[in-house]
Amino acid sequence: MELHDVWFVLIAVLWTGYFFLEGFDFGVGILTKLLARNRTERRVLINTIGPVWDGNEVWLLTAGGATFAAFPEWYATLFSGFYLPLLVILVCLIVRGVAFEYRAKRPEENWQRNWENAIFWSSLIPAFLWGVAFGNIVHGVKIDRNLEYVGGVGDLLHPYALLGGLVTLTLFTFHGTVFTALRTVGDIRERARKLALRVGLVTAVAALVFLLWTQAHTGNGRSLVALLVAVFTLVSALAANQVGREGWAFGLSGVTIVAAVAMLFLSLFPNVMPSTLNPDWSLTVTNASSSPYTLKIMTWCAGIATPIILLYQGWTYWVFRKRIGTQHIAEPAH
Repeated sequence: MELHDVWFVLIAVLWTGYFFLEGFDFGVGILTKLLARNRTERRVLINTIGPVWDGNEVWLLTAGGATFAAFPEWYATLFSGFYLPLLVILVCLIVRGVAFEYRAKRPEENWQRNWENAIFWSSLIPAFLWGVAFGNIVHGVKIDRNLEYVGGVGDLLHPYALLGGLVTLTLFTFHGTVFTALRTVGDIRERARKLALRVGLVTAVAALVFLLWTQAHTGNGRSLVALLVAVFTLVSALAANQVGREGWAFGLSGVTIVAAVAMLFLSLFPNVMPSTLNPDWSLTVTNASSSPYTLKIMTWCAGIATPIILLYQGWTYWVFRKRIGTQHIAEPAH
């Protein structure tokens, strides 16, 4: 296996890790409107992800940086062609981080309600747009002979991409719901389990249609295996949620995300961005990659730094592993 193939796999792993971790972050943010009945319950939801949300976003930074270094042509075409949706995602992530930090800085009801609204929308919009973006990457976009995107924003909003956005939105919401059931106690835990069933059924229908469409369009034998794993684990997550096995439900919903993202990358390889104008103009792991020397240096750096980062992040989750409920929320000091 060539180094550019290795880095394609590593970038797929980074995006998979990001969607696994940030997926339940987005889901919990969306649940602040769908599940929480009052400000105390919203505080419970936000506190479940409070210690880890910013660490989860490191995976996005690493995935973007690795793409820039390993596949500069891919990075350039992707970020120039998808400039507007990616800018919207960036703004949402900034607003979301500020909202987490500023929400409790003042006691006024309007102040806190506005920041809580910001958390909801800045979680929902990226959850949808990431599916639209990856739907376009897999489906293909208008790339010319110079390996440049020549379409417009409207070209990115076709049925396949929009369905991809619906899938990521519902799947992340389901992932966040089972995470909430795992990390809370009391009434909010029981309501999270009931909501997980409803959201999970919608997710199953949308995901099945999208994955079958992907398999029919660009799939192969390896992507078919990933599709079957995604379907099986999603159904199993729903079953585990119904019998109150929240740990199993969360783990299986995470495996569903892993399998679904793996299917997209398996159906994409060896392309990184197919061209709908001419297949010969597609960006591939060969014509979009950096030099072998650059990839070699990156491999050594990643081999040293990655285990340290994984150990530190795993330790963070272990420290903040206990369940919380409304009884753990102190009255405001203002």
